Order: sequence, then structure tokens, then C-alpha cells
Amino acid sequence: MKILVTGGTGYIGSHTVVELQNKGFDVVIVDNLSNSKIEVVDKIEKITGKRPEIEVFDLVDREKTSGFFKRHNDINGVIHFAAYKAVGESVEKPLKYYRNNLVSLLNILESMIETGVENLVFSSSCTVYGQPDELPVSEKAPIKKAESPYGNTKQISEEIIQDTVKVEPVKAIALRYFNPIGAHESALIGELPLGVPNNLVPFITQTAVGIRDELKVFGDDYNTPDGTAIRDYIHVVDLAKAHVVAIDRMINNKMKDKFEVFNLGTGNGYSVLDVIKSFEKVSGVKLNYRIVGRRPGDVEKVWANPEFSNKELGWKAEKGLDEMMESAWKWQLELQKEQNNQ
Repeated sequence: MKILVTGGTGYIGSHTVVELQNKGFDVVIVDNLSNSKIEVVDKIEKITGKRPEIEVFDLVDREKTSGFFKRHNDINGVIHFAAYKAVGESVEKPLKYYRNNLVSLLNILESMIETGVENLVFSSSCTVYGQPDELPVSEKAPIKKAESPYGNTKQISEEIIQDTVKVEPVKAIALRYFNPIGAHESALIGELPLGVPNNLVPFITQTAVGIRDELKVFGDDYNTPDGTAIRDYIHVVDLAKAHVVAIDRMINNKMKDKFEVFNLGTGNGYSVLDVIKSFEKVSGVKLNYRIVGRRPGDVEKVWANPEFSNKELGWKAEKGLDEMMESAWKWQLELQKEQNNQ
């Protein structure tokens, strides 16, 4: 079984490639390396003993995408990660996000239909729920107006997929992630943002190691126990494993509908200060952080009700917050070592 993983050298993509290969799948990656490095392929090979194929091009290019699918006419399914994902940047550069995130999806769907590929796992997000009326958030929660163009691209993408599966021989599973953090236990792959990180945890680890002077905490006046925003943090390896389960579900014809949606989270909400405390505990490093104003596009609090995913997929997030933070710290220290040896 051969699976195309778009954005497969990225953070979640690379961990998913590892889990797929560990389960015996063949993997081909397409990535434009706009937010990742080609060396990740070496690391994946080191972890799994197997080298995934990779082609480097931009999926926004219709001809290249179509040509790729025609060359690789033995693909059994697609896991589509490739997208820009920084909430703040999407507010500043909406058109960049709409063009990249939507056109790449259209090209993939058209190419899948042209070449008879039926199975799509789509990397979606809990941002589709906006600021939910009820917590925890189940899959039945209404889709609300997105708080950012990034969130809106995920909503529109799901709508495009839903309309397509109604009339084409394609089926799809949208996995709505909560907040993936942490790194592989080998410390060979992890979150490696190029430039300034947009996510909390790489900012924490980079501050702790001295790359950044201080960590900014955006807002302490939210309606939460300590005033900082609350999220459902999930270990990236737990998240990666859910994609393998989803692909299996499709290939083995276990889907109940042509379009299914699952929330991927732990069911626990942690505040920004909880995450900082957990990091300080596992690393023994005191963090230099400062409270600043809220950031546009951020939701106050959100965490998952993962019961449906647990029951229907037979998947469950297993790792706790301390374990997530410890793996992220181990990965940061490994990166430092690597850079010092260069």
C-alpha cells in the first residue's frame, strides 16, 4: 500500500510518515520545503530503517501536481498536510493563505479523480469551531465564523471536500486537530519552524536554550482560571498514529459515510501558564517570560471531547503534558548539539 503524504517533511507530516512506515506502508512525500528541511528525510530513514520517496515541488502548480499523480499511479491514499498554518500571519496576509491552502487542495482533488485515487485524509483544525458555545467540543458542535483566514481556509477546504465526495468516487476523513506539541522519542524529528516560531512550545524551548531573549504570553485577561488562553495539547506521535488508523479505516472499507469528521485531542484543557510550569518542572530551567496584549485571531479557550474518536476509530491520545514537554525539550537540546557540531 502506497500513501502520498503532502507536507511530509513538516512537523506533523514527518511524524506521520514514521508511523506509516512502521506499519508497513510505502510512502511518497511531496513538499515544497517552504517551512521544513530536506534533511528530515534522512532522519525518518534513521528512525524507521526505510527511506520514503520525496518529490520537491509546489502543489499550487496544477501541471506539476497532475504530472506527479500520473507518474505515481499506484497510490492508495493521500494524507494532505501541506498548508500554511500561522494564525497571526494569516490575519496579515490573507491572500497568501487562501491561494496556498485552497488551490493546493483543488489540484490534489482533481488529480485524485483523474487517476482514480479514492482515499483522502485531510488535516483540519479545531479552529473550524471558532470560540465554541459549549466545552468540551464534540464533532456535533456548530461550525462558527472563523476567527482568522487560516481557520477559514480549513472551513472552506472541508466544504470543498464535502461537495466533491457527494458526486465523485472519492471518500474523505477530516481530522480536526487540537494543539499538537512534543517530538519523537528519538529526538531526531520535532517541530522546527524556519524563522520566528508561531507556536507556543518551540518559543518556550528556544527561549530556554537562549536563542530568544524572552517568551511573550499573549493576554492574561481571558475568562480562564489564570487569565491565559486554554488549549487542548496533544502529543504529535499520538496525533500521527490517528492518521494511520484513518487510512486503515478507509482502505478496509469501515467508513460509515463518504465524509467523516473526528476531533483529535486529549479532552484536557491547559492554560499557557500551565504549559510553562510543566516545562520548568521537566527541564529544571526557569523561563524568562512576559505578559503582553492579546494576539488577533486567538480563541479564548478550547478543548476536545474525544469520545467519538476514541470509540469509532479505536484511537486514544496516551501521553500527558509533562511527557509532551519533556520530548520537546529533548528535541531542542539535540538540535543545539547538531548546530554546535556544524
